[in-house]
Amino acid sequence: MIKITRADEHYTNKNEWLATTHHFSFGDYFDPNKMSFGPLRVFNDDVIQPSTGFDFHHHRDMEIITYVIDGQLQHKDNQGNHGIVSSGEIQIMTAGSGIMHSEYNPSPEKPLRLLQIWVFANKKGLLPAWQQRVFTRQERLNKLLPVVGSDGSTEDSLLRIHQDVKIYVSSLESSKEIKYGLEEQRKLYLFVISGNIKINGDTLQERDAARIENEELIYIKAENPSELILIDLPEKYPINQ
Repeated sequence: MIKITRADEHYTNKNEWLATTHHFSFGDYFDPNKMSFGPLRVFNDDVIQPSTGFDFHHHRDMEIITYVIDGQLQHKDNQGNHGIVSSGEIQIMTAGSGIMHSEYNPSPEKPLRLLQIWVFANKKGLLPAWQQRVFTRQERLNKLLPVVGSDGSTEDSLLRIHQDVKIYVSSLESSKEIKYGLEEQRKLYLFVISGNIKINGDTLQERDAARIENEELIYIKAENPSELILIDLPEKYPINQ
């Protein structure tokens, strides 16, 4: 089963410095039918105007994944971590027992687009941590590149989170096709960052999303140059034990 949510069906809010789209209930937006998808709790698509951003704020017991699509993100936290996350880079923050951080667009003229994804941690009170890594377009060209995995994963190239979740990114040239096998008791969340694709014959356009369940195999074909992110999630999972 593939359930598609079109771009204009997501909740969107805009002000003078931020345009944000929430796929699930978040902040002032509440929809009892959009609370989470497996351990995936938040999926926000944000565009932050130049020289603005989120001041210091608090998180706990979440694995927070930030994927910079265009521009640069300046990160600072109360653990002493700081850095610039550029286009194509991914940052992981384990909020654990509690962390304060800020997120800013340091550019005086260029907007910043990023995806922020929150996953429930599998334990409460973990030690806060921060990771960052560059993944090039060439690495993800015409294939699904694994970028995030569980802390039990044996793949050295992955950024790790405390949950049984795997995240892939892909950059597809026009007419290129890839496939992905879905294991039992797993489901997928797919988001089209840019371009148009077909999934098992269904067309998804830029900023459309799909919840995929009970499909043994999915075929993803680009109708034009496209970027996407795919999240592989368990149906049953430990949460904040």
